[in-house]
Amino acid sequence: MKKIAVVMGSKSDLEIVEKCINILQEFQIDFEVHILSAHRTPEEVKTLATQAEQNDFGVIIAAAGKSAHLAGVIASLTTLPVIALPIKTSDLGGMDSLLSSVQMPSGIPVACVAINGAENAGLLAIEMLAIHDKTLSLKLKEKRQSNAEKILKDNKEINLKYKKEQ
Repeated sequence: MKKIAVVMGSKSDLEIVEKCINILQEFQIDFEVHILSAHRTPEEVKTLATQAEQNDFGVIIAAAGKSAHLAGVIASLTTLPVIALPIKTSDLGGMDSLLSSVQMPSGIPVACVAINGAENAGLLAIEMLAIHDKTLSLKLKEKRQSNAEKILKDNKEINLKYKKEQ
């Protein structure tokens, strides 16, 4: 199975990115984590992106805040799927990160999850790998079923708690 690269623009993104890492670990996906900046370490970003396919990556997740160009720069250097994970910022609440991630020019697609949507970034990357892996696809279906069962259990409990006496 292919690996997933998780790249964050700075160490301050780690608290959010760990939610993605936890999902990848839960599904026993091979992955690597890197701190690289589109603006401060462009050569290292270029090396990671241009060598990603030969290093057996199938998907790249790029987490960045503020002027979040990391995903777009990586996408411009590889044809592998790239998922942007915009990080919430103190200045504009993450809207700057979101818009920098989704406003890509034609020809350079980048998938994008919600601001701080790390868990969904991990799940989307896993879904991409699961296209060619039936076992992984089954694990995803089981997780969704488990999530549904939890909600139904919570629903039952809340209904019992607030049931009108008859």
